[in-house]
Amino acid sequence: MIRACRRSLLLLALVPGVALAGAKFTSVWKAPDIGATRLAGQKVAALIMTDDDSLRVSGEEALARELTQRGAQGVAAYRLIPKEETRVPEKAKGWFEQAGVQAIVVMRVVSADKETTYTPSTWVSPYYGTLWGYYGYGWGGMYVPGYSREDLVLVIETLIYSVPRNTLLWAGVSETKNPTQLQKVVADVVESAAKEMKKQGLVPK
Repeated sequence: MIRACRRSLLLLALVPGVALAGAKFTSVWKAPDIGATRLAGQKVAALIMTDDDSLRVSGEEALARELTQRGAQGVAAYRLIPKEETRVPEKAKGWFEQAGVQAIVVMRVVSADKETTYTPSTWVSPYYGTLWGYYGYGWGGMYVPGYSREDLVLVIETLIYSVPRNTLLWAGVSETKNPTQLQKVVADVVESAAKEMKKQGLVPK
């Protein structure tokens, strides 16, 4: 059931009545020697880990485009590896190495949950400044009841691995509220990740 729920949420159907918020990284990790690594000009594979083939294809294409726009040679992983060998580490490794891939950017949905925010009731009046100003107004004051808002929070794990070194270079966990389109989510996550990676010199400033 959880897998089916994530798949349907990943289709990112429009969530009515709420505002879209961009991706925000809540935690970031970097390798101690990350300063010696550069992704600019390198062939970098985009890999979306999901059971939904259509989502994976469109997601990897979107991620590859974003990587290319930032100076790397982005390529979707599905273009490099036969579908039946995608999940086999030993076989996937051979395809990535044969293609000359230097790094892989992996994106995986960690969770997709609903979050409820409650705003307490408030009293609204322009006469609150003084006791007697309020006293006269208070008899006819308007009461604004509290209300709650439900947001969909998509948590995505983004990892960057060096293929030749077989090591993790960079990792981050991001949250996106009320996603509406896959391309928008990918673009927001990559943009936020790029800002973090610029600090380490992984991508050009």
